[in-house]
Amino acid sequence: MNSPLTEHNSLWIRRFHPRPDSHVRLVCLPHAGGSASFYFPVSRSMPESVDVLCVQYPGRQDRRTEPLLDSVPALADKVYEALLPWTDRPIALFGHSMGASLAYEIARRLEQERGITPATLIASGRRAPSTHRDETVHLRDDDGLVAEMRGLSGTDPQLLGDEDVLRMILPAIRADYRAAETYTWEPGPPLTCPVTCLVGDDDPKVTVEEAAAWSGHTDGPFMLRVFPGGHFFLARHQTEIVRLMATQLEVLDRP
Repeated sequence: MNSPLTEHNSLWIRRFHPRPDSHVRLVCLPHAGGSASFYFPVSRSMPESVDVLCVQYPGRQDRRTEPLLDSVPALADKVYEALLPWTDRPIALFGHSMGASLAYEIARRLEQERGITPATLIASGRRAPSTHRDETVHLRDDDGLVAEMRGLSGTDPQLLGDEDVLRMILPAIRADYRAAETYTWEPGPPLTCPVTCLVGDDDPKVTVEEAAAWSGHTDGPFMLRVFPGGHFFLARHQTEIVRLMATQLEVLDRP
C-alpha cells in the first residue's frame, strides 16, 4: 500500500517524505497552535525504515477556513478515523504538549476499538493524562494569549509581530488551548504499548513528577527522559530526540 489517501484523510495527513518501503509509520501530532510543518525536520531526518505522517489540524494554513475543533476527544476521533487506512503497518505515535494528550487518546481508540497496539507512544512536554491543573489561558483576551505564546517561545516571533497574521491564526490557537486546558481524563484500562515521556527540566507546563506519572497509563515498558530546557526543549535537542525516536522504532520494528 503506497498511498492510502482519500479525500477525507488527505486533509489531515501530511507526508513530506514518503517512504513506501518503510516498516513502521510515525504519526506526529502538533502542540496547541502548531501545524504539520512543525515536524518537517523530523520527517526529513528519519531513516528510510520510518514513514512519517504529520497531522494537520483544522483552522490553520491550507485548512484555515474549516470549522475549528476545540476538544481533545473530538480531535482524537477525527485523527483516528484518518489514520485507519495507514494501519497496514505498525503505527507509532509522537505528540508534543496538547499533541501528547491527543496521541494518548488515539492510542486508546486503536487498542480498544481495533485491537491495534501502537509500536510505541512518545509523549513530549505534557503531564500525564491523570494529572490535572486548572488552566485558563484560553479565556484571556488576545493580548494575553499572545503573551503566553511569547513566553513559551514556541511560535515564530515574526508571526507574533504581524497583526494581520495574528488575526488569522489566533482563533485556531485559542481553540487548541481550550482543547488542551479543558481535557479531562476518563479512567479506563491502561495501554499495553510502550510509553516514553520526554520533558524539559524547566518547563512551566509540566513538572518531572507530572511527566513520570505517564508510567501509570501503560502496562508496557516505560521510559522517562529529562532534557535541559523549557516547554520547547525539543527545538534545542532535536538531533538527540530524533535519534532516540529512530532507535526505538528500528528496535521495535525488528521481528
